[in-house]
Amino acid sequence: MRVFERVGRMLRADAHGMMDQLEERSLLLKQHLREAELEVAQKRERLESLDDERRRLAEDGKRLEAKVAALDVDVELALKGEDPNLARFAVRRLLPRRESLRELFARATEIEERRHRLAEKLEQQESELAELRIQVRAALAHPPIEREGIVPEHPVSDEEIELELLRRREAAHPASPPIEGGGR
Repeated sequence: MRVFERVGRMLRADAHGMMDQLEERSLLLKQHLREAELEVAQKRERLESLDDERRRLAEDGKRLEAKVAALDVDVELALKGEDPNLARFAVRRLLPRRESLRELFARATEIEERRHRLAEKLEQQESELAELRIQVRAALAHPPIEREGIVPEHPVSDEEIELELLRRREAAHPASPPIEGGGR
């Protein structure tokens, strides 16, 4: 009988091990989903940050364009007044602002390109995340019958194990048939 107890304990241990593996798998699925959600959230934040920077650059650009336009008027006015020193003074103030405006436009273009690429990537990842959520829910709701060699175990009582072992023992060593009629 000790052998049967040991076999029963081994079967229970295997069942517990299989359940642990299934639970670990569900934890891994949930963790993978959380990481994907975090990545999408970070991309959304970066996109919002780029939008904020784009708005700020647009506002700075408008102010700088107004300043450049005013300085252009000053240069023209100084040239009409035939005052070369005043014209040089206005040009000296104008040129660095024009260069700043070009740099600002270049930066705005770069931000717009980065934003466009990020928006496309975010859109793709959001659709992938939606699909992943569906897959994880389905996997958690209905664990696969067999995946990577793991077969989910259903709870088995000790009595069921003992009955199965008795059936196998009986099949291996059938009892002698009963004698009918008591003799010849």
